[in-house]
Parts: sequence; structure tokens; C-alpha cells
Amino acid sequence: MTDGKTDYYEVLQVSANAEPDTIHRVYRLLAQRFHPDNAETGNADRFHQIHEAYTVLSNPESRARYDVTYHKTRQDRWRLVASGANAENDFELEQNGRLTLLEALYTRRRMDPSSPSLMTSDLEGLIGRPREHLEFTIWYLAQKKYLTKDDQARLQITAEGAEYLEENYRSNMKQRRLKAANEES
Repeated sequence: MTDGKTDYYEVLQVSANAEPDTIHRVYRLLAQRFHPDNAETGNADRFHQIHEAYTVLSNPESRARYDVTYHKTRQDRWRLVASGANAENDFELEQNGRLTLLEALYTRRRMDPSSPSLMTSDLEGLIGRPREHLEFTIWYLAQKKYLTKDDQARLQITAEGAEYLEENYRSNMKQRRLKAANEES
């Protein structure tokens, strides 16, 4: 009955904190307005939505189950919107993460040329970022051909990746270093 995407509180135009009596009164008003038999304002699709919302929200057990999903969805949306405010920091963090990952692969290739690849789980420990945060970084670097994956999902830096790292390493180090009070920004 619930598709997980429909906001039943929005359908009934009530607060998520609405009392059962309020939900019932609002339902009756909206049901009368949108009932298909109402020649002026009837709307069968809208009536069906209103009835479905009322069926879920008027039953304490089904409302409690719905509220779990409803609040999680709202939390996820808020997190997404809130993270948009930090986009500049997120971009910088991601760029530094890419360079750090390439640096680990670069060092591995230089230090152990006979076994130049690393598993994602190895990188998690070396870089200190969980796999979920590395997935985008690995995808991006693979698309740019800065790293490759072998048939066992091990990662290794490419020549393009080594050049990219070498070109960007100095600017990355400058960003990491704190400036002295007398240095200009």
C-alpha cells in the first residue's frame, strides 16, 4: 500500500504531529471535496490518494510503521541538502582524497614493482577512509585512466596517474601546510 515515496501528511495537508482527531476531520473535508460524485471538484485520483493516506495514518500500527520510513526519508533529504552547503569543502576534500589515494598507489609501485597493486581494503587502512567513501574516488580515477583494476579488483596507478600526481603534488602540499602569520594568502 505504501510506496515509500508518497508523503501522506502532505496528501492530507496535516503536520506529522497531527492528532488522530485532526487527521479524521481533515480527511472528511478533503474526501467530500474530491469524491468522484462531486460534480464541481471531484477528482478520482486525488480522492484515492487521500483515502490511502487516511487508511495508513488513521491506524496507529500502520502509522507507526509509516512514521519510521517517513522520518528516515526526511532525515536523508536533510542530510543531502545540508551537504550541498558544504560543497566547496567536499570538493576540496575529494580532490585531496584522490591525490592521497594516488600517492599510496604511486608509492606501492615504486617500492614493490613486482607487486604494484593494492586491494580497496588495504587502501581503507592506509588512507583512513571507509570503502563507501572510496568508491566515488576510485570510480573517478578509473574513468580518468589514472588507475586500473585487474581481474581480482586490485588497483594500481597508471603512467597518466603518476604524471597527474606529480603535477598536482606540490599544490596539494601547499594546501596542507599552514601559513605563518607573516605569509600572504
